[in-house]
Amino acid sequence: MDEVSLNSEPAYDDEADEFEIEGYCGMADYIGQGGTIQGENPLPPAVGMEFDSYDDVYYFYNCYAKDQGFGVRVSNTWYRKSKERYRGKLSCSSAGFKKKSEANRPRPETRTGCPAMVKFRLMDNKRWRIIEVELEHNHLISPATGKFYKSHKTMGVGKLEKKRPPPVDTSAEEVQKVRLFRTVLVDAEDNGNVYSKDGEYGIGVDQSNQLKLKQGDAQAIYSFFCHLQLMSPNFFYVMDFNEKGYLRNVFWADSRCRVAYGYFGDVVVIDTTCLTENYEVPLVVFTGVNHHGQSVLLGCGLLSGETVESFTWLFRAWLTYMLGRPPSAFITDQCKSMQAALSDVFPRASLCLCLSRILEKVPDKLGGLHEYEAIKMALTRAVYQSLRAEEFEAAWEDMLQQYGLRDHKWLQILYEDRKRWAPVYLKEIFLAGMSPVRPSEGMTSFFEGFLHKCTPLKDFLCKYDKVLREFHQEEAMSDVGSRSSSPALISSFYFELQLSKLYTNNIFKKFQSEVEGMYSCSSTRQISVDGSINTYIVKEHAEVEENRRDTRDYEVMYNPSEGEVLCVCGLFNFQGYLCRHALSILNQNGLQEIPPQYILLRWRKDIQRNYVLDHGCNTIDVNNPVRMYDHLYKCGVQVVEQGRKSQDCFKFALHALDEILNKVHLAEDLG
Repeated sequence: MDEVSLNSEPAYDDEADEFEIEGYCGMADYIGQGGTIQGENPLPPAVGMEFDSYDDVYYFYNCYAKDQGFGVRVSNTWYRKSKERYRGKLSCSSAGFKKKSEANRPRPETRTGCPAMVKFRLMDNKRWRIIEVELEHNHLISPATGKFYKSHKTMGVGKLEKKRPPPVDTSAEEVQKVRLFRTVLVDAEDNGNVYSKDGEYGIGVDQSNQLKLKQGDAQAIYSFFCHLQLMSPNFFYVMDFNEKGYLRNVFWADSRCRVAYGYFGDVVVIDTTCLTENYEVPLVVFTGVNHHGQSVLLGCGLLSGETVESFTWLFRAWLTYMLGRPPSAFITDQCKSMQAALSDVFPRASLCLCLSRILEKVPDKLGGLHEYEAIKMALTRAVYQSLRAEEFEAAWEDMLQQYGLRDHKWLQILYEDRKRWAPVYLKEIFLAGMSPVRPSEGMTSFFEGFLHKCTPLKDFLCKYDKVLREFHQEEAMSDVGSRSSSPALISSFYFELQLSKLYTNNIFKKFQSEVEGMYSCSSTRQISVDGSINTYIVKEHAEVEENRRDTRDYEVMYNPSEGEVLCVCGLFNFQGYLCRHALSILNQNGLQEIPPQYILLRWRKDIQRNYVLDHGCNTIDVNNPVRMYDHLYKCGVQVVEQGRKSQDCFKFALHALDEILNKVHLAEDLG
């Protein structure tokens, strides 16, 4: 590491000031195989990240700076009278301005007064904590220029001990060395907690802001993280400790979560079922939906309680792991503290309440009422059959009036939050099929069937890897099915054939139900023209309730010059494909193909996703054809990626593949 000099006079003080750190108050654990991270960008510094030494903070910020393309210099270092450092500030090398020189030929000004910096201080636990961060620069930066700055000339790996020798890297590309920032995790039986016979906390222990760990749970968490570090490259976890040093909150995710988020991070579900229903495992799960409409894991957390502080910490940890890229929408339950934390950390994201979770509470909240079945039917009708806000509000008012529910507290709260859960208010938000549009639809928890109320934490951690493997295998099997075949067509419409070639089988089958529904649309008529926008009414004779059919009018607006079509039902934003009413208008206007803006990249089967190349598992089940196919496919893609880099590489790869194919044919003949 370069020697660094102070750019200002040392500041002395009898006692360091005390700072109130908000939000991200945990330890950042930057872990890769053998102390290295390949192909991953260093995370940006965040308030609350802690390090073992002053030099560790400098090294961490210097790694980040090199990746971003700017230099680092020490702006200030504060000392006590004992000459012990207790506070520091690192800045971009373009911070401030040089002193004016009286020389005949003064050197040109190279600094810009850049505000980018980090401030950090020594805490009571003798660790250095980042207390203030500014990431924005007032000048252009480029990763290509990072190697030319003085602070990056000698970046050693550091003195911290690695878990094992680093793997031999035979590639010509630079492998970035990243230190291991670790913490000590003490098991509950050794940290002063008193247990009763059944393992619960005893008298005299403050449980309000710490995880309720049972004997052996902390060791299980540590072993779990060690295992995932070995199995999943760039596995990441963050821990939050309270003022007494007890474990309070945890967040973890592997590299697959981050890469999957890059493809499917437009809408994120935060499942807090385990918290709200008092599971033994206080789990919070971040999930999205992949190109097959299947759940995909985007991170997990353990929280000490449903407090704004805990949720804020968790969301900031997750956002930091996702490189500061928030989704466009969240779907959550009705927890007020979680909603407050989401609004604070993600002020621009749309916050929607999970309709499935709300309707699941109906039997519990309304089941004791005299006319429960009729009330349930009226509620369902208001939710799913209202096409406009005024229709929903009128139906709700009729329900309250007819059944005397005006003073029902739960219904009052529900109505106040209606713009976050009722479909009629969510038509402007893209939800990727993660909010039900029909009474028969619903959502399930990612770990449903594997995690129950009484499942111990240690048992859940043991099952975790198995659950992920099953989800990965299901996705791989769906990939194989979509690449090798398509469902049979049910109509002569060209846009059905069009999407059969583009979309995965699962999503295409859902789209087919809309194509089939076109036969229920008995007539269409134009009712107005406003400039280039034509408005139509589509009549559909369809089932509106069980064993009851009705004819309903759907208003569809169509702009032929822009190829835009918008239906009042809002299905495209809810599900990600056009509804039968919009398709009927396109067909009536002679369009054979669906306009490109309504063909979403996230549903396509021909997109090669990087995370498929890393399942986090080095063993191959030779009795499982899907696993064998997927592993061979990964290896083949790697050859293709290397082979396209030059003509020589292309010729060599092509020749090698021909030889391999001949040998495989020979092995097949011998077998």
